[in-house]
Amino acid sequence: MKHKEYRRVVTGHDAQGVAIIESDEMASQMLERPNRPGVRLTNFWLTDKTPAEYDGATETCTNDFILHPPKNGTVFRCVEFLPEVPEVMARLSSKDGAEAFGEMGAEANIVLGGRHPWMHRTDSVDYGIVMNGEIWMVMDEEKDDVLLKAGDVVVQRGTNHAWANRGTRPCTIMFILVDGVI
Repeated sequence: MKHKEYRRVVTGHDAQGVAIIESDEMASQMLERPNRPGVRLTNFWLTDKTPAEYDGATETCTNDFILHPPKNGTVFRCVEFLPEVPEVMARLSSKDGAEAFGEMGAEANIVLGGRHPWMHRTDSVDYGIVMNGEIWMVMDEEKDDVLLKAGDVVVQRGTNHAWANRGTRPCTIMFILVDGVI
């Protein structure tokens, strides 16, 4: 199975204040890693303050790929989850998750000994829309796990969670992560 490429169109204004297209190209800030098989993250846009500056930089996805939004900022990203391979998942632990998340500056966000190798928590409010496929949102306790399908939305508020594609088709979720505090 293959991950999708995404076209990203960014608007702006010319010197006279007329609306223009600043860029129209394929999104290029992606992260795939062998220690998190079957998952690709694609960043579309980041902001680094609130309120967001809408006439600022014409490109924001230039620094290292990190899990969290910038302080007082946001991240607009897509995460694609290919179906998990049970034999591979059986060999993984939260230590593998910590290594994978460490590549995004978030090793400390892994829940060691969690129910899924990539159980983690972020200091953000995340708005997610399932675009296609289906995926389990794994919570601390199995009774709270929920199956999300295309068209479902989730508001993830800084809780321990993991994403498990136990199906046979890829699942794509669009996320907007907003820096948060407890």
